[in-house]
Amino acid sequence: MPAPKHLDTRLLRVFVAVAEELHFTRAAARLYLAQQALSRDIRRLERELGVDLFVRSTRRVALSADGERLLPYARRVLAAQDELFAAFGEVRPLLVDLNSPGLSTGRRVLHLARELAPEYELMARFESGLAFAAAELLAGRLDASFGRFAGLDPVLRSQLGQQLVRYEPMAVVLPEDHRLAALPEVPLVALAGEAVYAGAGNPRTPEWTDLARRLFAGRGIEIAPPAPLAVGDEEFQRIMAKTRTPVLAVVDFPALPRTVVRPLVDPVPLSPVSLVWRRGLEHPGFNALRRAAARLAEEEGWLRKPVGYWIPATDNNIISVHK
Repeated sequence: MPAPKHLDTRLLRVFVAVAEELHFTRAAARLYLAQQALSRDIRRLERELGVDLFVRSTRRVALSADGERLLPYARRVLAAQDELFAAFGEVRPLLVDLNSPGLSTGRRVLHLARELAPEYELMARFESGLAFAAAELLAGRLDASFGRFAGLDPVLRSQLGQQLVRYEPMAVVLPEDHRLAALPEVPLVALAGEAVYAGAGNPRTPEWTDLARRLFAGRGIEIAPPAPLAVGDEEFQRIMAKTRTPVLAVVDFPALPRTVVRPLVDPVPLSPVSLVWRRGLEHPGFNALRRAAARLAEEEGWLRKPVGYWIPATDNNIISVHK
């Protein structure tokens, strides 16, 4: 077996999972990876080592002779890595951007991750937009964030990993005396002629403005011009009372005094929310974050699409998991 100059220990973790499960689907589920991504990582490891690690057939997977030889070394390397983390005291906090204090998807994932890994510190940050958070991820000032992955610049996407977590139904926030406030749900056609605020001009949230632009196209709904950036509930409420402009949001957006939140229907627009991180991230708390995201998506049905849904065509293929 030729000795590589550099070996990503993440690939060794993937290898050990497959070697122990002898089943690619079970190993992928154990690691919360898409099977395609796991297979790609195994092929990459085999290329770097210049050997076949598994004997594959339509019925079974078995370790090759080189795979049998690698397995004890891989386990020792991973054990040493874990000991190295422990030797230097407490692992640094994992910094997780939740976008905004009022949004529930990221907050619920973070809370469950803390339950799954109470020995690690997972700390919330609030950066108000994935586009801004992406730059912070790449700079190492954040570890993970949540948002619409397809709305990022392709150059940024190529440097980030993502795990689709939820198709979040969208809503509109209205002044309580707005003409549509009495409706339990607001059909999109009812917004024709309105100008709806969707973060236009906010450099932190262009992915949200882009989502609104695609949703409103051909429906007679305008995107409201830029407004002063409101930070905090009190400022948001004050600016909304002053402009009286409906605001595009999601159904879990917290109701504020003198406003109502109404789901949008006909069709039901969905905001695709992914857990996003910089590629190559190594942190024991990160595994708990991904497990929490996958568990909630399964238990809450977050990835089920309702009848008559809408998402942008650009987001339809954002389903795979990248490391």
